[in-house]
Amino acid sequence: MAINLQKGQREAIDAPKFTIGLGWDTNSSSTGSAFDLDASIFVMGDNKKLVSDEYFVFYNNLKTPDGSVEHTGDNLTGDGAGDDEQILVDLSKVDPRVSEICIVVTIHDAENRRQNFGQVRNSFVRIFDTVTNAEVLKYELEEDFSIETAVEFGRIYKKDGKWKFEAVGVGMKGGLQDYLTKYN
Repeated sequence: MAINLQKGQREAIDAPKFTIGLGWDTNSSSTGSAFDLDASIFVMGDNKKLVSDEYFVFYNNLKTPDGSVEHTGDNLTGDGAGDDEQILVDLSKVDPRVSEICIVVTIHDAENRRQNFGQVRNSFVRIFDTVTNAEVLKYELEEDFSIETAVEFGRIYKKDGKWKFEAVGVGMKGGLQDYLTKYN
């Protein structure tokens, strides 16, 4: 049975192969533009910086060089139930320099479209075992991010040789560029 996490809560990840599922619904936009939310993954070392540029995984770079993290592709609309985007993770392939995997979702072209996460609802991140499809944990974002255009949903980190997930739920209003500046 899956564990429903609260913001700041941490939980061990025992499965070496798992999928990160991300989902959201958008309010009907008064801006006249459709929403395009994008999942990005920052694969970092102990210094909280990208191991290298190739370890920034997003719709234009779908896989890390070590093959440990793979984005399954960009969902341009977010329509439908369930996961809108998925990231495959195989911890057995992780480069030894990696100690953290940060999960960020941004709104594409948010400033021009006058969109923010206050117009997004039912946002969640979940982790499920890739082999059995059993859901391990889920974190539903409940905050109102009325000015933010990017949100760090969660992070997977290694401590004392074990991998854990932390429900983060922190937003930034500068979009993806804020996270690129922070983690690069």
